[in-house]
Amino acid sequence: MKKKESKGIIHFILLLFLVLALGCSFFAIYEILLLSSIEDMIRYLVIGILGLIDFIIFFIYLRKKKKKKVKTFIVLLFLYALITFSIGSVIYYFYGKVSSLNKEVITYTSDLIVLSDSPCNDVKDLKNMKIGILGDKKNPDGYIIPQEIIKENKLRDDNEIKEYEDYTSMVVDLYEKDLDALFITDNYVSLFTDITGYEDIATRTKVILTKEKKMKKEATSNIDVASTGKSVTEPFTILLMGIDSTEEVLTKNAIANGDTLILITFNPKTLNATMLSIPRDSYVPIACWSGKPENKITHAAAYGTDCMINTIENYFDTTIDYYAKINFKGLVKLVDAVGGVEIDVEKELCTDDSGRIGEVCIQPGLQVLNGEQALVYARNRKQLEDGDFGRAKHQQDIIMVLMNKIKTMTDVNTFMSILNTVSNSIDTNLTTKQILSFYNVGKDIVKKSMSDEKAELVNIQTLFLDGVGQMIYDERAKMVLWDYVPNKSSKKDIIQAMKENLGKADHKVITEFHFSINKPYEKKVIGEGPYSNNVGYQLLPDFTGDTESQARATCSQLGISVSFKGSNGTVIDQNYPFRKRIDLIKDSLVLTLSGSSSSRNETDKKDEDEDEDDEEEENKEKEKEKEEDEKKEQEKEDNNSSNDKEEDNNDDEKE
Repeated sequence: MKKKESKGIIHFILLLFLVLALGCSFFAIYEILLLSSIEDMIRYLVIGILGLIDFIIFFIYLRKKKKKKVKTFIVLLFLYALITFSIGSVIYYFYGKVSSLNKEVITYTSDLIVLSDSPCNDVKDLKNMKIGILGDKKNPDGYIIPQEIIKENKLRDDNEIKEYEDYTSMVVDLYEKDLDALFITDNYVSLFTDITGYEDIATRTKVILTKEKKMKKEATSNIDVASTGKSVTEPFTILLMGIDSTEEVLTKNAIANGDTLILITFNPKTLNATMLSIPRDSYVPIACWSGKPENKITHAAAYGTDCMINTIENYFDTTIDYYAKINFKGLVKLVDAVGGVEIDVEKELCTDDSGRIGEVCIQPGLQVLNGEQALVYARNRKQLEDGDFGRAKHQQDIIMVLMNKIKTMTDVNTFMSILNTVSNSIDTNLTTKQILSFYNVGKDIVKKSMSDEKAELVNIQTLFLDGVGQMIYDERAKMVLWDYVPNKSSKKDIIQAMKENLGKADHKVITEFHFSINKPYEKKVIGEGPYSNNVGYQLLPDFTGDTESQARATCSQLGISVSFKGSNGTVIDQNYPFRKRIDLIKDSLVLTLSGSSSSRNETDKKDEDEDEDDEEEENKEKEKEKEEDEKKEQEKEDNNSSNDKEEDNNDDEKE
């Protein structure tokens, strides 16, 4: 009896391990099937081997009779289950990390702010006030969440809700006290601190209500689903965006200012790429604003990824298939994961660390920079002679060094560390299948690197957007700001180079090539020029202090229609602001002269009327005084005449 019970227990254990082994095998096969972008031959070969082993195991199970062999078989089943479970687990972990690169759900945050000296400290304090809100119904931070707050707190009952097209106009009206409160994205401080006049916005305003909402990106963005069916084995365009975020995981709406914008075209067939760093102050049409007026491209970032990408697409006549955002923490960890980057630093540079709680400095010279030091090199612009352009070059240096370090990466731990970093700190619209498709591109890159260790992994053509800096009146900020006006010829050359690399235009073959043996060869940077037409916009001058003839002569030279209020004196006012773009002036320029009676306001007229009344009274008094003087004079004359007559009479009497 005991023998039968023992045999039954062994067979039960055998069945248990058989189910475990086959279950682990099916788990591994399922995970392998998910790697659909890996070569089918390899995947199906592995799946076939596992399936064959499963069949053999099941066949042996049916024939096992002897106790000793059963025990051995149980051990083999355990080992097989362990191996297949390990294979499935590794793929599951890897696939999960890759999938998390595309953050399908984003946390959006909206703030209700007032001026710091406002008596309002809570949403309940808002009574009989004017509140600003964005009019874009797809904007989570500026419209969707604020509408929920308005409904929850019944703000429409006692307040006026005013819609705006942009945040800048709202903040200007708040500062000028034309608004009492406004709804704005939680990142508003970083959006405005670089704008002259708003550096103190963190202390000048206060938040009286904050609300978060988790939403699917596809619900607020068309970009995230536009390239779902595209394959990365075909030429594509990707936009890299550096995000000023101190969060460890990039799951919150990281709009911030578009300080780092790198537009890349890549041809997987030729392994050629173009790389363009777009200056943050580039003066271009903003796609999501009515009429698409020109403004700093960095301001487009405040209105979401779609606005930024559509702006760049329209300006450079291209389609951006993919985007990738990386935050500051991510760059630091990525550099540390690869063991640092070797950079030749030209001068001492200092900036805040990735947590914005301390300062980090790097010294000049060739050195290996760690993550925090690399962030200083990639982020600093104020200490560089060429400012934003120097920073753009630094960022490209970091990218190219990181790419070339990949081919030396052989350690599994390093690979896993990089995978962990990018999964947390990167957000993209690439699907998991598209990301896995880079396997095929990676194979070609590995082949190239193995053939020549000194060769670059990818042939990168640097592009440069030439232009001029101008102080232009900003219609929304209502002040003069510095803008970078791109050169049209430079833009044309850049577009041509990108189209050639994407296979959308024929490559222009260079038929002449000049060089000197005494001068080192420098690779040409497309878009750098020189260009003879490197000019900006014609801007309206300040006419204050000019005479009418001087102002007429200037307007004639600029081709401006002008009219005057008054007919003498010098200019004291103009109806269009200084440095406004002349091409945006739709009607006549009106200049007010200091001697103009028609230029005086109602108060002046009232004062004038009062002066006239005073003068009339004064004249009456003077006339009265004059009459009295004349009367006195007449009396005096009469007295004199009477005296003379008396004297004559006396003389007659004497005679």
